[in-house]
Amino acid sequence: QVQLVESGGGSVQSGGSLRLSCVASGYTFGDFCMGWFRQAPGKEREGVATIDRNGRTNYEDSVEGRFSISKDNAKNTLFLEMNSLQPEDTAIYYCARRLRWVDGGFCAPLERVTDYIFGGRGTQVTVSS
Repeated sequence: QVQLVESGGGSVQSGGSLRLSCVASGYTFGDFCMGWFRQAPGKEREGVATIDRNGRTNYEDSVEGRFSISKDNAKNTLFLEMNSLQPEDTAIYYCARRLRWVDGGFCAPLERVTDYIFGGRGTQVTVSS
């Protein structure tokens, strides 16, 4: 059974930083693409960043250069370092795993939300101006 438990959210002022963590269990963490998604009130869930089996990363345009996704395979943990946070980053952030194992551990495009599974309740990030 796949379990994904997010933590690290909070409330910060514009320009602040946060580091999100996600501890995974129930599968071989290092074999799968992992990602972070977010959902703001009244909006659809959207992809923020992904990291594949080999550490290749991909970012949504609005967070490129401000956010950094990384992972520690030994600890089954995914991270999202968020800097220069803006009010529009306010959302619930969810950890995700690619739904199906793919040879090479490649990621699906960020916009293909249904290619990912979300096991956690998410963690709230609130940025005030």
